[in-house]
Amino acid sequence: MKRAISLAAAAFLAACSGETGSEDAPAARVQVSESPKCGLASDQIGQFVTVPEGGFEMGANGIYPEEGPPRTVHVAAFAIQIHEVTNRQFQQFVAETGYVTDAERTSASSDPGGGSGMFKQSSDRDTPGGWMLLRGATWKTPAGPGSDIASRQDQPVVHVSLRDAEAYAKWAGGRLPTEEEWEYAAMLGMPDPADAVSGAYDAEGHPVANTWQGIFPVINEATDGFAEAAPAGCFPASGLGVYDMIGNVWEWTATSYGPRQNMIKGGSFLCAENFCKRYRGAARQGQDIDFSSNHIGFRIVRDIAP
Repeated sequence: MKRAISLAAAAFLAACSGETGSEDAPAARVQVSESPKCGLASDQIGQFVTVPEGGFEMGANGIYPEEGPPRTVHVAAFAIQIHEVTNRQFQQFVAETGYVTDAERTSASSDPGGGSGMFKQSSDRDTPGGWMLLRGATWKTPAGPGSDIASRQDQPVVHVSLRDAEAYAKWAGGRLPTEEEWEYAAMLGMPDPADAVSGAYDAEGHPVANTWQGIFPVINEATDGFAEAAPAGCFPASGLGVYDMIGNVWEWTATSYGPRQNMIKGGSFLCAENFCKRYRGAARQGQDIDFSSNHIGFRIVRDIAP
């Protein structure tokens, strides 16, 4: 029951997923047949770049009340992985440690609320679709029972809770970024810091990140080439040399949002123009720490000695 309540509490997650917890939501019509082949070279996987020490205006050009007021924040130098943690990386972590994620554990339990959040799209307008709590949706079966990650090795790992992300980060010799660090890194690399959505769309309105084009949750035009998560590095790097800070999957941070919630940042492939604009550096959303879904992942950072 706890997991079911958690799913309900995540309703309208980030206001761009349209999360309702209902299986009666309109189905999404996917208007793309095949995703392009793209991604990072093997020698880029696991690379870090240095984010220099500096200050920035956090919450600048905000849209929603929780993003403001703008305030000047100073951030010490740190290193950030250039891409979201991938299935390939997480698989190595599990192989070496035997770690069991929260979604795996609850799916295998007798808890009627076990499983993970899943937004399912459909090519048939008359087929019910939307958000559901799906038992058996885990990092290694991301589309639910019977699926696998064989063709998704370089996609971001999903169906991971805050605990799962922290466990991986510790094993990898890093940690989750704070909200301030995450936003600073995102804004340093933004094509046009004065344009709040420049990390998602260029000046001509063409997508430069993996978000939802069309009417959410009914029509997914997938103009950007992807109806769901894309492999790491399929979109241009930011000015800092970091990929997918905006869109693709939400990213856990180490910053608390409220009781048993932490901040997630960056938006996801479910963020749409008609339902939210949280594909921005300043956007912030609280998420239950024991919740996971198919559009929440993470990346890690490492401290730099003074």
